Amino acid sequence: MKTLAPLALALTVSMPAFAQENGSSTVGGGFANVAPALEAYTNITIIGDLWQRKGLTPRDRSIVTVSAMIARGHTANLAAELERALANGVTAVEISEIVTHLAFYAGLGTAQMTAPIVEDVFAAHNVSAADLPGLDVDYLKQDAESEATRVQSVAGLLGDAAPSLAEFTTDPLFSEIWLRPGLAPRDRSLVTVTSLIALGQTAQLAGHLNRALQNGLTGEEAGEVVAHLAFYTGWPTGFSAGPVVREVLQSRSE
Repeated sequence: MKTLAPLALALTVSMPAFAQENGSSTVGGGFANVAPALEAYTNITIIGDLWQRKGLTPRDRSIVTVSAMIARGHTANLAAELERALANGVTAVEISEIVTHLAFYAGLGTAQMTAPIVEDVFAAHNVSAADLPGLDVDYLKQDAESEATRVQSVAGLLGDAAPSLAEFTTDPLFSEIWLRPGLAPRDRSLVTVTSLIALGQTAQLAGHLNRALQNGLTGEEAGEVVAHLAFYTGWPTGFSAGPVVREVLQSRSE
């Protein structure tokens, strides 16, 4: 590790300006006076290796990181990651849609906790509510066959046990939220898969991973999401999700 110290220093010094202004690295540094080894691993392994890997674009990695932080309520470094997301090509509209989407998949409280931080970042970029989509949008066209399959699956899962849940799952979740144009279906699936892995909710992962693959996510990208999240939400979440991803990919190749 001693031979890598100059690299760690170089990576820290070369961090984007927005990270320095926030007083921490964009991936959650600030460990130098508490856990120097962790500071080195953060700079060398996460910044210098993980974020440079080709399996996901920097934009995708930002979507995954921001989504995981929101889903888990890890807000300490969220502002810096939002800045990096904007720098990596994620738009303010897409961030707004991610917050809305995750209110359904990680709970309203996560959105309430996140909103003030997002608002501050938006204000720094002169983004106001007038620049963001409201309820009235031109929804994307729904695939009738896919939706019928989903409704049948929900009926099989719930039966008559929770009719209100089945109703709200159809409207507004799948008839409105999933069809909002501010976030492409592939990216919306990426956000959903991320939240399920981050929260350890593997029971729903296979179905949503299949949807993600149908929406354009590749198997390689799915595997890289698991690896990326191991750093941001813990190794156990990666090893809980990994076998599910393997089974889905295998079943689709048969």
